[in-house]
Amino acid sequence: MDKSEILKQVNEVFIDVLSDDNIVLNYQTSAVDIEDWNSLNHIHLIVAVEEKFGIRFKSREIEDWNTVGELVDSISNKLNAV
Repeated sequence: MDKSEILKQVNEVFIDVLSDDNIVLNYQTSAVDIEDWNSLNHIHLIVAVEEKFGIRFKSREIEDWNTVGELVDSISNKLNAV
């Protein structure tokens, strides 16, 4: 799966978890860009992404992300390592 497809699926997860059909993510999007992306919803988003892609993240990985692009890169790396 290429990164553009991953981004599309991550966008769908954000729309679902945050109940906002107007969300449009790009690689530079961060929590400050999405109104409802707070610390509690961050946990819900990570769990939903893990379920969507059938992967698990380590706490250290999650702490290092600053943008959606970094999340997409981590997903891509995990999917390609399988």
